Amino acid sequence: MDTTTTSTHNLPIHKHPLLPSARFFTAECGGCHLTETLYGGYFCNEASCNRWFHKECAEAPLEINHHPSHSKHPLLLTIDSPTKDDTPCDSCGQNILSPFYTCPKCEFKVDLICGIKPSPSVIEHPVSHDHPLVFFKKREEEKKEVHPCEVCNESIGGPFYSCLACNNVYFHLDCVHLSKEVNHPCHSSHPLTIIPAELFFERNCTLCYTRSRSYYHCYSCNLPVCLGCTKRPPPLVVDHTKTHNHPLRLLLSEIEFTCKLCGVKDFVTVLYVCIECGFLVHKNCVGLPQVININRHDHRISFTYRLGIHELTGCGVCRAKVTRYDGAYSCSICPNYAVHVRCALDSTVWNGLELEGVLETIEDISPFKVVGDNLIRHFIHGNHNLLLLKDYVMVREYYEWLLCDACVCPIGFGPFYKCQECSFFLHEKCANLPMKKMLIFDTTTYKLEYVGRSLYCLLCGILSSGFVFKLQGLNRKYQYVDVHCGSISEPFDHDGHMHPLYFGKKIRDYCCGCHRVLDDNMLTCGNCNFDLCLYCANLPGKIWHMRDEHPLTLYYGMAQGRSLFFMDKTIAYGKSWCEVCEMELNLTKWFFACFDCRVTLHVQCVIGDFSHLKPNCCITIKRKKYKVVLNNQNTRPFCRQCRDRCKVPHILKEDDEEKDGYICSISCLSRFSGAKFHGLV
Repeated sequence: MDTTTTSTHNLPIHKHPLLPSARFFTAECGGCHLTETLYGGYFCNEASCNRWFHKECAEAPLEINHHPSHSKHPLLLTIDSPTKDDTPCDSCGQNILSPFYTCPKCEFKVDLICGIKPSPSVIEHPVSHDHPLVFFKKREEEKKEVHPCEVCNESIGGPFYSCLACNNVYFHLDCVHLSKEVNHPCHSSHPLTIIPAELFFERNCTLCYTRSRSYYHCYSCNLPVCLGCTKRPPPLVVDHTKTHNHPLRLLLSEIEFTCKLCGVKDFVTVLYVCIECGFLVHKNCVGLPQVININRHDHRISFTYRLGIHELTGCGVCRAKVTRYDGAYSCSICPNYAVHVRCALDSTVWNGLELEGVLETIEDISPFKVVGDNLIRHFIHGNHNLLLLKDYVMVREYYEWLLCDACVCPIGFGPFYKCQECSFFLHEKCANLPMKKMLIFDTTTYKLEYVGRSLYCLLCGILSSGFVFKLQGLNRKYQYVDVHCGSISEPFDHDGHMHPLYFGKKIRDYCCGCHRVLDDNMLTCGNCNFDLCLYCANLPGKIWHMRDEHPLTLYYGMAQGRSLFFMDKTIAYGKSWCEVCEMELNLTKWFFACFDCRVTLHVQCVIGDFSHLKPNCCITIKRKKYKVVLNNQNTRPFCRQCRDRCKVPHILKEDDEEKDGYICSISCLSRFSGAKFHGLV
């Protein structure tokens, strides 16, 4: 059967149209809720959904007549959630999840599997046993003795079959149709015998590569097959013309080959081949999506079998070489842009949507409208006009209060917008932040907002009271992101490194700016061993500070023990001390310095943890209010938690007339209040 059609199917199993798929995909079926490898089936192409279904689950009938457990009334399929918590299925006794079948005339209901594949009350001649077997319900919450299944030897936590003639003989509903020796369609030359997983010494299933507790095994070929692939074997023939013009046949053989679609050289035991053409592909490369969007590029990219003669700059995700003779994804607008197949389809890069045949609409995401010469009307400050000031000379005395309302950083040294009627300011680059954007660390679209509350950004670990990029309607780790991290794009050019940086997830990695070891998202260089955390990536190149009359410049470290030069002036030899805390600097870390005064300062002493909070604003932590104040008095106050004098320029003060307590950092605030920061505070 040719499954190349991209036409949608309106099926009663789901609220959105579904598309047929030839892909081999591991996911939870939206119908039966089993997580396993789906060979073909259907998927939802809506961004807010993106669910997968077995073919038989997706094509479940809208109405079932003469159900063995309820023959007097028809049962109707419903995709609504059950009205009561812990509602049991009237057939198997398990808790019901949507979708399910229900009787419109009474309260009888069964889950999807019990509706389309009802388990008979008695099996007279089972494959797995010599005597008849009887069906029993078993609730998960009932405290009964746990017995293993006779076939797979795994415990039974739900309904089961049991033999009345034998003592303590039980079977899973699926295993009752299996025997301890089977003839598998994918390996018909020898029978397979079930054995425990301990005998395989960490070997995985030959067909799906997953680890199981029990396997069917061919002693002649040393071939393990899990129970899931025994119950749902992969197709022997795949006819999908977008993958190949001829039918592809399953081949089980330990061979080394190069996949014709993804270009990866592999040693595998299962693949699909066309003998006529010598065409060999991974099973997971069958049915690749043709047109997709990824979070590393602004345009759609399309699958191509050959990239042609374009000069390529490397994979747009991993930066490694992309050969022009293998399959890849390329951009029709950017001729030199290409991405490896596996990189493009990574779950952290692609949102799972197939865009072939979907009309591309250009959405207006401009954040403002031009209303006059150097005048705009920004959507977040829509009542007043903003005037662009290009040659404004910053007066030093204003640095403490003249902050951008988007990033809550000093206006600084570049052009900015000023409201003509109130004290609202925006950097020119912050005014141009789009209303909607796909950020490089997620596959969904974020919306620019001002939420009126403080945000703790999990990416950089900074509290901010400015604009945020917010994820709409989804519960994810990074639901709120400050505009500093949200503005990062690839390639990321930073003055602290000679090569462009690219986004990546690192484990136990060392930041070259602050020397912290992190398990987090970082910016990395593919040419050398340089990695940068997002806190350091967002540090300003220049900043005013109350300790110096000149702007401070961020310096990117040097080898320990060498002389330090600024503008051909030696300001220190071997060692330097911070002007704020009077502690020695590690000159291999990033720090701030003044060219004119020849002073150095720690980054943390200049920035602190609360510099992105507006002075005099209040935040509430564990029902206790704190006010952001400037640490600009003659005597620095003591922190209530660490008992040290507060060194950073912005600190928190307890909003209590009877107390005069201060907090100097997020770590002190967390220990003092017992709060774990995430999202809005």
